[in-house]
Amino acid sequence: MSRLETEVQYLKGVGPRGATSLQKLGIRTVEDALFNFPRRYEDRRNLPPIRSLQPGQTATILGQLISVDARPIRGGRVISSAIVRDGTGKITLTWFNQPWVKRQLEGKTGSVVAFGMVKQTVAGLEMASPEWEFVADDEAAEAFARIMPVYALSDGVAQRTVRAACAGALAYLDDLPDPLPPELRRREKLPDLAWSLRQIHAPDSEIDRLRARSRLVFEEFFYLQCGLAQRKQSTQTEVGIAFPIKALLAGETVVAAEARTLFDPAERTGLQGQPLMAQVEAMLPFTLTGAQQRVVREIWDDMAKPFPMNRLVQGDVGSGKTAVAACALLAAVRSGYQTALMAPTEILAEQHSIGLRRIFEPLGIRVELFVGKNSAAQRRSVQAKAESGEVDIAVGTHALIQDAVKFRNLGLAIIDEQHRFGVMQRKALRDKSEASPDVLVMTATPIPRTLTMTLYGDLDVSIIDELPPGRTPIKTHWKTTSQRDWVYERVREVIGQGRQAFVVCPLVSETEKMNAQAAEDLYSRLQNEVLPDLRIALLHGQMKAKEKEDIMARFRDREFDILVSTTVIEVGVDVPNASVMVIEDANRFGLAQLHQLRGRVGRGAHASFCVLIADDSSEDVRQRMEIMRETTDGFRIADEDLRLRGPGVIAGTQQSGQSGLRIADLVADSKMLTVARAAAIREVGLNPGLTGDEWELARQRVAEPRNDMAVVTVS
Repeated sequence: MSRLETEVQYLKGVGPRGATSLQKLGIRTVEDALFNFPRRYEDRRNLPPIRSLQPGQTATILGQLISVDARPIRGGRVISSAIVRDGTGKITLTWFNQPWVKRQLEGKTGSVVAFGMVKQTVAGLEMASPEWEFVADDEAAEAFARIMPVYALSDGVAQRTVRAACAGALAYLDDLPDPLPPELRRREKLPDLAWSLRQIHAPDSEIDRLRARSRLVFEEFFYLQCGLAQRKQSTQTEVGIAFPIKALLAGETVVAAEARTLFDPAERTGLQGQPLMAQVEAMLPFTLTGAQQRVVREIWDDMAKPFPMNRLVQGDVGSGKTAVAACALLAAVRSGYQTALMAPTEILAEQHSIGLRRIFEPLGIRVELFVGKNSAAQRRSVQAKAESGEVDIAVGTHALIQDAVKFRNLGLAIIDEQHRFGVMQRKALRDKSEASPDVLVMTATPIPRTLTMTLYGDLDVSIIDELPPGRTPIKTHWKTTSQRDWVYERVREVIGQGRQAFVVCPLVSETEKMNAQAAEDLYSRLQNEVLPDLRIALLHGQMKAKEKEDIMARFRDREFDILVSTTVIEVGVDVPNASVMVIEDANRFGLAQLHQLRGRVGRGAHASFCVLIADDSSEDVRQRMEIMRETTDGFRIADEDLRLRGPGVIAGTQQSGQSGLRIADLVADSKMLTVARAAAIREVGLNPGLTGDEWELARQRVAEPRNDMAVVTVS
């Protein structure tokens, strides 16, 4: 057995009892302790004279113990205190309900060193609940007055126990091999692992601590990026479909031999002889922006390659991702292949189906909807059409990946709002084809660059960074619940000008567990009390698909003035005449989700507004509301959301929880992520399998489950 597997109970200051408590933190062995990194540090090196201390200052003091006392307080508890003095002044140290402190100090004469927050009281300077030690000499005082690690704790685990375990584990560093090859460390100017771990737990200086942390952050990111680089490289060696894009751009009528279609798509579309871009211009009722054209070219270039496309398209709300997707669908269908577009909700799938039918059916291209609430007869019908090849574009939800759905020749799979799908769901859609279909994933939730590199490093990324002309800027206001009546009077004024409004609530109906505005309750109150003269509709996810589609269609046709809804209208809903978005209990939504909801307005030529109703209940709420007021830039909002809420889950196929990173921070360490990514791409490019004895340990780290990047929740 390796010495690194030694149980922590044998480390000085731990023992069996301490080892039992450390198991709550996952610390069982010496190696566990070495890789249990501090969450912050206390700099105790400064030893100011007591007279110079200021209230609110965190400081380390050294002085003579003058007296010790303990006085009882209500409830059988006790306040222990000690007075410490140096040549300049004195300070009182106090401990709440820690009677053992008096026993530990009583009867002793000598020096005490203590660290804590200084405050001013009527009796003078005080330091409440300080960390302290009784010191025999200057050497002992120096050992206390250093950069002290502070570790994350769990209930019943003492900081002193964790420190003892981590400090004791440093004696075993000589047994710890360095997984990074010497040549890589030399090239990246990285210190060795043993030195880095010693400096991270017991730093000699702030410079050494930061250098050690950089090494450990690099290493953590490097393993993640190697895994992603290997995944991307393996995809590029996989045999895929080489769509005849060049021939289509030249206007040739081409049906790939392997497509095995029953029909000639060029003949059905009536587009024989027209170049692909001309067909796009004939298909779309508007001109693509420069950014859309660039992204379409990137997609078509990928589709022409003989290995499967794996591309992520990011675009802010209203940037025109659906139009870009339509260009990819057209190219695949014109090549003789079937396509599929999977959306996370039925209302979004229905919206896509309506929009795609509008532009494709005049060309003879057949679009079918696959959703869970289809009748049994409808399901059998569309499944038969998909299997026979009579469906060109299948639009649906998770219903598309049911075992009963089979395609004749699926060539392209598009996944919209992909962050709402797990890894296995995306794989299930891809596995619907005997060939390896091209995969295009899209999101209207801008993803910070660091998350993109970390989560989607195996994908090529396209960004639509330009909004179509005519998009009206949206002015955002933040109002409290006491101003709610004023808000709805302004809504009435806008509707009087011929516009429409969305009102979004976090809940469908009232619940005792959450004090939040419910859609059903608000709908009733608005219709019967606040705005009884206006036409108001209610929409939520518990309604039947047909009912939801009917309500949305009637709202688009201006039969209703106000649509009270839950977040089912978050994405994909396009009502140009709607110019007001009111979001109730806006504090209950993340920034990305608020931005998505706001994007439902501003789609017409009229001035548009978003009103966030939320009380100023915390600093976090204040920050988020102010960010929404300040900017409509989705990528800036995404960065702020990441900064405020953290990255969520990163490892495996989970969709929520804590980050899988031990020491790296996706926000603070973005520059190191870029460095590690470049190094990983270089090393995997030179040595795809990371073969060789010098790579053995690194190869094992890359293969660990925590480095199998999958998905993060950012909404």
